[in-house]
Amino acid sequence: MIKDKKDRLGLTKVNFMLLGLAAVLMVIAYIIMSFNEITVSPIILAIVYVFLIPVALLYRPKER
Repeated sequence: MIKDKKDRLGLTKVNFMLLGLAAVLMVIAYIIMSFNEITVSPIILAIVYVFLIPVALLYRPKER
């Protein structure tokens, strides 16, 4: 019934690359925020949390 435990989430290399990009952007945004830049960093964080992380987790490559 349950597929191999390794394949339960079905994340591919592309998913992990997008999650890595999201992590890097979050670190950059928090570093920018530490310099009291309160305009750019919240925009970057909102994009990461609302768009990039869900896309990274839900993206499925098309079957050929």
